Amino acid sequence: MASSRNPASASARAFLQAQGQKRIAVGLSGGIDSVVLLHLLKHHPGISAIHVHHGLSPNADAWAAFCRRLCRQWGVRLKVSKVKVRPSGKGLEAAAREARYAAFGKLNVDLIALAHHLDDQAETVLMNLLRGAGLRGASGMRGVSRLEGKLLARPLLEVSRARIEEYGRAHDLEWIEDESNADEALTRNFLRRRVGPLLETRFPDWKRALARAARLAAEKDDRAGRLLREFLSSQGLKAPSEAKLVEMLKQLTSGAARTRLEHDGATVRVYRGRVSLDATPAGRFAPLPWKGERRLKIPALGGELRFTAGEGVASEHLKKGPFQVRLRSGGERLQVHPRRPRRTLKNLFQEAGVPSWARERMPLLFCGEDLVWAPGLGVDVRYQGRGLVPEWILEKTAFRP
Repeated sequence: MASSRNPASASARAFLQAQGQKRIAVGLSGGIDSVVLLHLLKHHPGISAIHVHHGLSPNADAWAAFCRRLCRQWGVRLKVSKVKVRPSGKGLEAAAREARYAAFGKLNVDLIALAHHLDDQAETVLMNLLRGAGLRGASGMRGVSRLEGKLLARPLLEVSRARIEEYGRAHDLEWIEDESNADEALTRNFLRRRVGPLLETRFPDWKRALARAARLAAEKDDRAGRLLREFLSSQGLKAPSEAKLVEMLKQLTSGAARTRLEHDGATVRVYRGRVSLDATPAGRFAPLPWKGERRLKIPALGGELRFTAGEGVASEHLKKGPFQVRLRSGGERLQVHPRRPRRTLKNLFQEAGVPSWARERMPLLFCGEDLVWAPGLGVDVRYQGRGLVPEWILEKTAFRP
């Protein structure tokens, strides 16, 4: 590899040092970015290249022929993969990307290196934010991720397009130009050709600023992913694949008022930013008598009522009875503080941040027709005193990412 002060060279050197003897395939479109990346990595002993022939341009065959000539000249093994692009509701660009990544996933290599750079990252983040994307979208493209059990790396993600072009000219490299890059009907091209130059007149460093913001968002997103994996594991559930984890985080952080998704036979929900596992059995629950036991298992609701000595239901009231554990039927009221009014359970649960689906499966302690206690809210003032403190223990827990 020719030595150079160009940051593309420094990024490639650091990348190769970190990869050791891995088998690396460069995604080679024939454009300047991928040609420069292959030139930087071509002396690696395990290097190869893949050109995905989408068949969308009348020049597609010529591009494939160019990549073959280039790889023969540099002594690099090349695979040309012809794919069928099936446009979906997401548009032609997204369909082509899906077909391309499917071809990458079939390669017998350890790592796939793509030539996305700093400008691509800034444009991606801007597009995602304009579309109303959440944390995942603000993270942009990852420097390293996984695809079908392989690493997917972008060694030039911190290098600007200008420095890549500078490297290409300095080494007299040849490349092809994709005519679709001039089509401003495509969102990325519109941002690149119209919006980007306008931003630069007022914010000359906007690309690096967005790329830096993407790194910070990615750090937070990685933390959320790690916590979600740990949480699911603590519940005895299988770890999701990288692709499913990405989709789960996307849904869980979408900001939707109520989100519900399925994983490994369980239901994961989010309410007011709080993610929880809804493992409560959906079976029928019949009212249960409570005769003073310190523990009362309730399998139908997925937990156990425990009673410990302390300030709770006063001892003198414990002798009244009969006590019974029931579910909400509607209209129940509770007063947990003598200076506050008696209020409906619905309002109290809403105030406490208890999601609606959990409210319907919470055990309530009654004495006759009096509501004595509700989980997370407390004991009614009429029954308060030194005696037994009820506590509802679920078999599953919750976490906040």
